[in-house]
Amino acid sequence: MGFKKTSDLIAVSFGVTESAANTFTQEEIALQLDVLNNEIFVVLAVDLNPAAPDLVPGSTTESRAVVTSTTATTMQTLANTNTIAEADLVIVSGAASSVSFTRAAEESYSGNLDYVSLIATNNFFVAVQGNSNTSAKSVNGRVWGYRAKADATTYAALVQSEVLSA
Repeated sequence: MGFKKTSDLIAVSFGVTESAANTFTQEEIALQLDVLNNEIFVVLAVDLNPAAPDLVPGSTTESRAVVTSTTATTMQTLANTNTIAEADLVIVSGAASSVSFTRAAEESYSGNLDYVSLIATNNFFVAVQGNSNTSAKSVNGRVWGYRAKADATTYAALVQSEVLSA
């Protein structure tokens, strides 16, 4: 691996609320990395807690949240290389009954991974968007990781990959 750990565990907390109901809203979370010294952030885990969607009889409502390493103009999925984590809460309501569904990447991966993602630029982005809700939705969460110093080749490759795949 082309990087060396330079800090203890860091938890970065955030909260984002839609600017209006069912509106894609994104905020930039600054990591304040030392880019002159090839500092990166090694993501170990992400916890996303989107607000519950509204129960609207006869409608499917949704509350989605995502953490990405680059900015976006629409909601992203794990199919995007720069997506670090996503969470999705859905309520499917018929005339007589309702069923809720939850879809989220694990908060802590149970396999044998060294890390979940690497962030080479100076920030990450958190977005939230509801669908068919009557009120604005929000997400609260936390990203766990540590700072590391990458060698020049690794740093250049990470920055190029992150920026070009945006």
